Amino acid sequence: MTVNEWEKLYLDDLSVGQTFESDPVTVVHESMLAFAREFDPQPFHLAPAEAEMSLFRGLAASGWNTATLTMEMLVVSVPLGNGIIGLGIELAWPTPTYPDDVLHLNCTVLAIDHSASKADRGVVTMLMETRNQYDKVVQRATGKLLVFQRPAED
Repeated sequence: MTVNEWEKLYLDDLSVGQTFESDPVTVVHESMLAFAREFDPQPFHLAPAEAEMSLFRGLAASGWNTATLTMEMLVVSVPLGNGIIGLGIELAWPTPTYPDDVLHLNCTVLAIDHSASKADRGVVTMLMETRNQYDKVVQRATGKLLVFQRPAED
């Protein structure tokens, strides 16, 4: 499902099985290095010669860099009315992300649990798969999001 930029989604707009897909995002080499220098300064993220001899066989993005790009795509492609409010996540990086990879995000609503104590909200469980240009999953996350009902019109 593609959602217009101006459109906001609420709990009553979501259904189990509903899917969302983002526009593509390119992993920019220099941005990847800057992220690694600041947040994950390991040789396989920063030093080409050492990265060639690593498990990754070349410079690879930090998993946290992939998670950041995924979050960027999530916010745009699933525009929840009160924002993306995470309650917990299970996260895996089955395939490395490399410079110049072109990523896209596919999201699927797995479950919707309405709050028993607060009628204005619920917990949405969502599968979020970030894939590269070869359709390989570079990040798989199952997250629980706090989502609110559409506010009453005045």
